[in-house]
Amino acid sequence: MSTDLWPLFGLRITTPRLALRPLQDADFDEMCALIAGGIHPPDVMPFTFPWTELEPPELQRQAMQYHWRQRAEWKADNWTLDLGVWEGGRLVGQQGIMAKQFGTLREVMSGSWVGMPHQGHGIGKEMRAAVLHFAFETLGAGRARTEAFADNGASLAVTRSLGYRPNGDEYQVRRDRPAHFLRFVLERAEWVERRRDDVRVEGFEPCRTMFGLPDDTA
Repeated sequence: MSTDLWPLFGLRITTPRLALRPLQDADFDEMCALIAGGIHPPDVMPFTFPWTELEPPELQRQAMQYHWRQRAEWKADNWTLDLGVWEGGRLVGQQGIMAKQFGTLREVMSGSWVGMPHQGHGIGKEMRAAVLHFAFETLGAGRARTEAFADNGASLAVTRSLGYRPNGDEYQVRRDRPAHFLRFVLERAEWVERRRDDVRVEGFEPCRTMFGLPDDTA
C-alpha cells in the first residue's frame, strides 16, 4: 500500500540490533510461521486475553484479523501501533504501543511478545527501549505504562530494568483461577535518566497527525 494513503507504513524505528516497523499483509506469512513456533509453554498464560489458546489455523487467522481491525479502527484519539520486530532480517516478535486521547493526556501503554526460539537473548528489553524512545522522544509522551502477571518473570525483568516503578495491582481471573496482576509506570523524567542516543526514527512526520499531534507544517 502507498505510504501516501497510509503513512504509518513508512514509519521505522531502529536500534543497532533491531528494526521495528508496522506489519503489512506481505509480512503475515512470516508472522504466522513465528506464531506457529510458539510464544509461551502450554502451561503458561502471559496474556490477559488468551488468544494463543486457539488452535491453528484459527490462531493465525485471528492474528491477521487483529491487525486488519487495528488499522480499520485507528483514530487520532484512540490508536494502537503494532510493530513487527526484526533481528538480522528475521521476524522475532511484536511490540505494541497504544493510547487514548494522546494529544491531551500524553500517556502510552505498551505490550509485546517474542517467539519462543528467540527468547532469553535480550530482545524483549531492546524492543521495549526502542518503543519507549519513540514514545518519549518522538511523540513527546509524559509517561508510559505497562502491566503483567506476577509470574511473568521475563516481562517484569524488562520492566524493572528500564526504570518503571510499581503503580498498583489487582487479581484477575485467568484460566478460571485468580492471578496476581501488576501495573507499572515510567515518567518522562525517569526515562530521560536512561535515555539512549542510538535509537533512530524515520518516516514519522507524514503520520504525525494520526497520533493526535498538531501538524507542524500548518
